[in-house]
Amino acid sequence: MEQHKNNAQDKNFSKIIIVGGGFSGLGAAIKLKEAGLEDFILLEKAAEMGGVWRENTYPGCACDVPSALYSYSFEQNPSWSRVFAPQAEIKKYLFDVVDKYKVMPHVHLNCEALNAKWSDTDNCWIIQTNQGELRSQFTILACGPMHEPVLPDIKGMSEFKGEIFHSSQWRHDIDLTGKRVAVIGTGASALQFVPQIQPIVQQLSIFQRTAQWVLPKSDMPLLAPVRTMFKFLPLTQQVLRGSVYGIFETINGGYQSPAAMKQFQKIALWNMNYHIKNKQLREKLTPPFIIGCKRILQSNNWYPALAQNNVDVIASGLAEVRGNTLIAVNGESVDVDIIILGTGFEIAEPPIANRVYNRFGDKISDVWQGSPEGYMGTMVENCPNGFLMFGPNVAVSSSAFIIMEAQLTYIIDALKQAIEQDIQTIEPNPEITKAFNEKVQAALQSTVWNQGGCQSYFIDRNGRNSTAWPWTTFKLREKMKKFNLMEYLIDFKPSAKQKDNV
Repeated sequence: MEQHKNNAQDKNFSKIIIVGGGFSGLGAAIKLKEAGLEDFILLEKAAEMGGVWRENTYPGCACDVPSALYSYSFEQNPSWSRVFAPQAEIKKYLFDVVDKYKVMPHVHLNCEALNAKWSDTDNCWIIQTNQGELRSQFTILACGPMHEPVLPDIKGMSEFKGEIFHSSQWRHDIDLTGKRVAVIGTGASALQFVPQIQPIVQQLSIFQRTAQWVLPKSDMPLLAPVRTMFKFLPLTQQVLRGSVYGIFETINGGYQSPAAMKQFQKIALWNMNYHIKNKQLREKLTPPFIIGCKRILQSNNWYPALAQNNVDVIASGLAEVRGNTLIAVNGESVDVDIIILGTGFEIAEPPIANRVYNRFGDKISDVWQGSPEGYMGTMVENCPNGFLMFGPNVAVSSSAFIIMEAQLTYIIDALKQAIEQDIQTIEPNPEITKAFNEKVQAALQSTVWNQGGCQSYFIDRNGRNSTAWPWTTFKLREKMKKFNLMEYLIDFKPSAKQKDNV
């Protein structure tokens, strides 16, 4: 009881601390306010909100989920200019939502969480930031899976004579016109920026470690009459959202069956054959795995860009850099002025796990040993009152907002029950967690992620799928509709225990 009083009087104490100011952190803030839980702060390491849509400003940056589905269900935007919204519009949407829901009074900008440790002594999270120490009874880690770029460790790269940067840290001050440019990687970001820079560079050398399946992108402008209809008849946008969701769920169901995905693959094969007439290039660009094993990509201008005379696809990874010469694993070499790393982000091992410590003082990344594990992708053993957005095994082939809103429903329900019932701590039950993860892993064994014949970010360094949710998002949302305290270990505050004894 005394400890609770001390915390309440501590100006550095908040009931809840959210870490991260992207869409999941913002969503958490909105839902806390909606639930009447106003005693919270949000920590954002940068000078403004925005998350992945603040960081990524490369040419052609856009969403690869239709904007009708890539938005909060409770705050749809009738003003998108295209079916797939560009980065600047998504960022503006986020800022508009921040303003509408009056979130900024809770936000601490330029405040980076350096580490977070649970204290059994004080029954709270102690978060060290670059602005000092903060404490909270509950913490929501909303740091997102796509914010820490993967920087490859290539021999000689530090001695490269030209400019080098990652696509998520785009150097807008560097003019690529007439330059010899190498792109390392052919993932989702490269698919968007390569067609934008191809017309202006002298020579474009693309190092492709693994070919990707690419579907046509059903993108088009949303004309003024359509936007007007969405604005004045919001039900029409709701219907569109439902239709898009249904399409993604159908594809999601297909992941359970590699045979079904092989049929779906024919669309991607047609797309490549339609644009790529050179037989040698076609062979380089044909993936050796079933579609869906890696993230499914979409583009209408990727293949046309690769077919241009100033583009060379090197079907190999980069092995070494000697001065300005890049040498591929297969022995091919090319001289370049600029290297752009399209090498993606750390997905299988969330970077936040390097900054979070459990009740025993163990770093979560050390506990996980490369194979993240939790309960319902939301809580981790021996980390009481700590909630993780986009945790282990909740990734689905759909909009991030579907996962996000399902998790927030679950987390807010947990917080409301804890506060109403004077609960001091909630944490996963090890036995239930073990059974849950065994069931998840068993269900993943037959999916295209595990059986499709590729190496992807879904599979961690131990060969385990620590990323994907093996069932539909219908099932995810159903399981997260209500937070069942019976599945967790809970401890009541002394005041609540005293009440029970009276």
